[in-house]
Amino acid sequence: MDDSADDDTTAATGETGDSGEGQTSPLAHISAALRRERGKAGLSLSELAKRAGVAKSTLSQLESGGGNPSIETLWALSVALDVPFAALVQPARPHVRLVRAGEGPRFSADRADYLATVLSTCPPNARRDLYLITAEPDSARESDPHMPGVVEHVVLSAGRALVGLADEPVELAPGDYIAYPGDLPHVFRALEPGTAAVLVSEHV
Repeated sequence: MDDSADDDTTAATGETGDSGEGQTSPLAHISAALRRERGKAGLSLSELAKRAGVAKSTLSQLESGGGNPSIETLWALSVALDVPFAALVQPARPHVRLVRAGEGPRFSADRADYLATVLSTCPPNARRDLYLITAEPDSARESDPHMPGVVEHVVLSAGRALVGLADEPVELAPGDYIAYPGDLPHVFRALEPGTAAVLVSEHV
């Protein structure tokens, strides 16, 4: 298995949340999860990087516990590994878990003022992940298709946004709900400052 890094570089400008005292950092969880899932899949560093469309040097850095990955990089790796996004960024938690406002692993988009905070990963015998989304109207978060069968559910909690399939998004106001296939191109475009939503990614 070829685990050496090459000379390719790529921009990885995501944001991660700070962990509390005595807790393992989000990057450490990402590093361990990538090594674990790559081993399960029987892929070399080079093969996973190729499938995900990321530089081998970037993947090597992430597996070593370094870097600052964007949400696009982590989504690409999760799709290539055929695992939920949240499985790469957050460990299993006890049954009772409290996430205060501003806490939790946070990941920003490269080309949009869009921030996803992991609130809850998929527990055993369930297939869903829960996120808090905050976005500003500067640019849209345009998402490539996720794993086959993924359905995304969005409830808007503040502001206004265009949400849904890329070719037919729907304007949402606070309290509105939409569900759409996550395995097709989709978009989240904030229309007002301070737009926020809860997103559930369902793996069917």
